[in-house]
Order: sequence, then C-alpha cells, then structure tokens
Amino acid sequence: SAKRVPRGASQHVTAGPYSPVLEVDAAKLVVISGQGPLDDAGDVVGDSIEQQAEVTLENCRRQLAAADCTLADVFKANVYLADLAEWGRFNAVYERIVPEPRPVRTAVGSALLLGMKVEIEMWAVKPS
Repeated sequence: SAKRVPRGASQHVTAGPYSPVLEVDAAKLVVISGQGPLDDAGDVVGDSIEQQAEVTLENCRRQLAAADCTLADVFKANVYLADLAEWGRFNAVYERIVPEPRPVRTAVGSALLLGMKVEIEMWAVKPS
C-alpha cells in the first residue's frame, strides 16, 4: 500500500475514526475540492447529517474514481461541519464508509454554503 500507520503511532482514547499519522509514498497525488451533499443540479440532498454525509462521501468517491483512486487511497481528509453537535452522528457514517487505515483528519465547525451540513476535501495517493 502507498500509505501506512507507522509503528509506535498512538492517539488519545477519545480519538475518532482516523489515523494519528500516516507515512505516504506519494509518487502521484490526487486532490479533490471540497465536496458536499449536492446532486448534479447543485441541489442539497438529504435533511439529516447522516443522509448528507453519505451523499458527500459518495461524491468524494466519484471524484476520486475519475482519477483512478478509491477511498482506500485517501491519506488526508478535512471535514467541515455546520453543527459540531452532529460530530458523533457524522463519525458513525464516516467510520462505516471510509476503510482502514483511515486518513489523517482535521475537523472544523464552519458556516457552509447552500444549507449544507457537511463538506469534505480529500488528498489521495494514486496506486502505482
């Protein structure tokens, strides 16, 4: 694999579904812009954080696939949530969809466009 968690890596017990550190063999990087829960017409899909997280992660998957990558190739994710109180509910969806070793991740509470509850940007390393 082009990414791995180094031996000796550790994180606090309250950590979510992410790796604390990854070593990446980055011969070819693929970076996607922030994806939200939008359909092709630009309309927000889903009322709950769970629905919006699923659509957003599917949009990420689709963009990565255009560059011959999958969610398994992602090593860095930035997550923007409109309501940090929905963090646990978002994590439940993320943990189900994003495979291990999970990307390193930063999460921020933020005002988002169009009434979106979540936006995600990702960095991946293209398999050789």
